[in-house]
This record gives sequence, C-alpha cells and structure tokens, in this order.
Amino acid sequence: MLLAIDSGNTNTLFAVHDGKEWSVEWRIETNPARTADEYAVWLYQLMNMQGIQFSDLTDCIISTVVPQSLFHMTNLSKRHLKIEPMVVGVNGVDLGAKVTLANPKEVGADRLVNAVGAHAKYPGALILVDSGTATTFDVISKDGDFEGGIIAPGINLSLRALHDAAAKLPRIAITKPEKVIGRGTVEAMQSGIFWGYIGLIDGLIDKIREEDDRDFTVIGTGGVASLFEGASERIDIFDSQLTINGLYEIWRRNR
Repeated sequence: MLLAIDSGNTNTLFAVHDGKEWSVEWRIETNPARTADEYAVWLYQLMNMQGIQFSDLTDCIISTVVPQSLFHMTNLSKRHLKIEPMVVGVNGVDLGAKVTLANPKEVGADRLVNAVGAHAKYPGALILVDSGTATTFDVISKDGDFEGGIIAPGINLSLRALHDAAAKLPRIAITKPEKVIGRGTVEAMQSGIFWGYIGLIDGLIDKIREEDDRDFTVIGTGGVASLFEGASERIDIFDSQLTINGLYEIWRRNR
C-alpha cells in the first residue's frame, strides 16, 4: 500500500492507495510545529478505524509547499512507518515533465504534481484551476510541460481579509446565494464572494485564451472547487483527486 501526503498551506491530505484505487483519505489542519509523533498517533487511530495497520504500508510519497513541515513528515515515514519516503522536489525524483520558466524552482510542488496528474489523465493542452489558500491557474502543454500561470488570493483568504478589515462585517460561510443582489449584509457578502470568484475564474480563463489560442480543456480542483460546479461557465471538468493522482503517477514512475 502507498501512503501519499500532500501538505498545503491550509490543510494536509493523507491518502492510502491499495494498488487499485484510493481506498481512504483524511485531512488535518497544516501546522508546521506538529511533530512526527503527533502525526503518528493521529494517523494510527484513523487507519485502525479502517482496518489498516502501519505494517500494511510499503511506500510513502510526500509533497509539501510548507518547508517547515517536511522534516516532521519525513520522520513520520522513517521512524514510525519504517519507510524511506519519496519527496517531490528532491534531486533524483523525476516528474516526467519540464518546467519551461526562467526559474523552475519558483514553482510550488503542488502545482507541478497537479500538472503531472492532469497530463496523465487528460489529453491535449490544459488549464488547471486549483482553488486552495491561493487560486492558481496553470497552463500545461499537450506534452505535459508546465508553461506558467496566474496566482490570485484564495476565496477563504479573501473572506477572512474582508471580515478582519471591516469591523461590522461578520464571518460567513461560502455558499451560492439564490440571487446576485443581496437584501442584507450576509447575503451581499455571500454574493460578492461567490459570484466575484466566478467572475475571477471565468474572466482569467478568457484572458488566457485571448493570449493563447490553443484548444484548452479546463480542469477545476482544490478544496473549494466543488462549490463552483454548475456556476462557472469555463471549467469543463472538476477533479477532486487531481493532486493525489499526480502523486501516484510520480511514485509509479520513480519506484
């Protein structure tokens, strides 16, 4: 069994692949101070609930955009799972894709993993829209090369900033409002956040297509991407497992 760990700025995903499919997934808030021992206790209990033991795991792959967390997750794999982990971004781990930027090291591991996962599953040129702490738009060639993209604040980050900066605005949940024109403060905020991000997503995809006339397929992924399904007119496919599928593909190529 393969344990895949994807550590983002907000949440860290642990997923187990049984050789045929992803059998189970868990998420925990990303905390760079969380130790390997703390991860082990948490993970051990959740795995036991699914009838999985540490000894059932044979491989581990780690991807993180939080460098402070890497030490603890590596220790989790080495000390508690007795596995030497494969780490995305470490010399010797082949992604099977080129980064055609002036400074390839600037690209976050999560964006590269998404590119690998998307190219393995979907043909042709792609635009990947990942809605997380940041909302990223990445352009992937038909050969799987990472060609660049756009980084915008994530929807939750914008919502938190609105609440923190305006004394009278409450903290609200992200929902699709029934009408665009809000009849109260909460409804107005929900509309501005939700439809504002739909406008951001669809507008930036249009701008990319104005600049590049390739026939792109647009893939949506990330923690809040499902909220936009049926609302965005530019996202063709929603794929919640794009990142872990990318991790599996990288592990398969390098094992």
